[in-house]
Amino acid sequence: MRQPRVSFPGILGLLGLVLLLAGCGGGPSDIPGQKTVGGDGSRGTLGLFAYAVPKVGFDEIIPEFAQTPEGAGVAFLQSFGASADQSRKVANGAPADVVNFSAEPDIRRLVDAGLVAPDWDAGQYNGVPFGSVVTLVVRPGNPLGIETWEDLLRPGIEVVTPNPFSSGSAKWNLLAPYAVMSEGGAERERGLDFVRALVLDHIKIQPGSSREATEAFLQGRGDVLITYENEAIFLQRMGDPVDFITPDQTLRIDNPMAVIENSPRRDIAEDFLAFQYSKEGQRTWARAGFRPVDPEVQAEFAGEFPQPSTVWAVDDLGGWRQVNDEYFDPDHGAISTIYYEALR
Repeated sequence: MRQPRVSFPGILGLLGLVLLLAGCGGGPSDIPGQKTVGGDGSRGTLGLFAYAVPKVGFDEIIPEFAQTPEGAGVAFLQSFGASADQSRKVANGAPADVVNFSAEPDIRRLVDAGLVAPDWDAGQYNGVPFGSVVTLVVRPGNPLGIETWEDLLRPGIEVVTPNPFSSGSAKWNLLAPYAVMSEGGAERERGLDFVRALVLDHIKIQPGSSREATEAFLQGRGDVLITYENEAIFLQRMGDPVDFITPDQTLRIDNPMAVIENSPRRDIAEDFLAFQYSKEGQRTWARAGFRPVDPEVQAEFAGEFPQPSTVWAVDDLGGWRQVNDEYFDPDHGAISTIYYEALR
């Protein structure tokens, strides 16, 4: 069994500013009257910008942090959305103090912009407090008998997954079958042939984010939703009519978190980041359906997170710098090119 590696002047100008803040979900004291969560704000308000899926975890983590000495009196203004879009908002000046994105490239954009420290991933868990694996959500009872990645290419099967130009989850969703079919990149063309067939023949809609893809599936679109395991767990807990299958071979998902270097509340932001790695924080993420990174907490929740026989990692494919350039670069990436083919 392969073991996982530990390793987003004038009236017109004023209107533009209002629209930017509204689109970003606000920041500390930027939008009068906007509801905050957590503490009473007596020690400050943190702007949290994250991808859409972990809101269910932050809904639990933030109140717990507020009960600690470090979090007492700290309020949060939150913005959730497609990972790449969130990352671009922060790079363009949105008032963030803490960011949590779907994939490393969306953090890297902020490193390149001088907003996140270059060594943000130097800690024990490489800047990743929780993660998941790529899984397949199907209709109740799995009427089409979907069990493997190969099943997605059967005639007539319609697959739902977001667009990789806006959604970090889409990158994970496409890299998973690529990693499996290419044997961790060893058979590159075989993996790309599979992704090409999947995109051109079976992916009929491309929502902007993982949450939008989930909503489309729940509204009756498609036969299979490719998504995070934690999203599938969340849907079942909410009573939505779905089942899910984690293929015997899949991809490990790492969801990084970092603080903004020039934040006037950086000390508090660092405390909040550290809380994610505490035993209490790790157990909370696990209860929310996310795979914890602390080995002791992993062991506590082993029964809730079964281990597939083979779990590939992005490092097996060369790491995110290579993967993002080789497969998702808008001009020459191999998977981006496939998506352009689908538009023709």
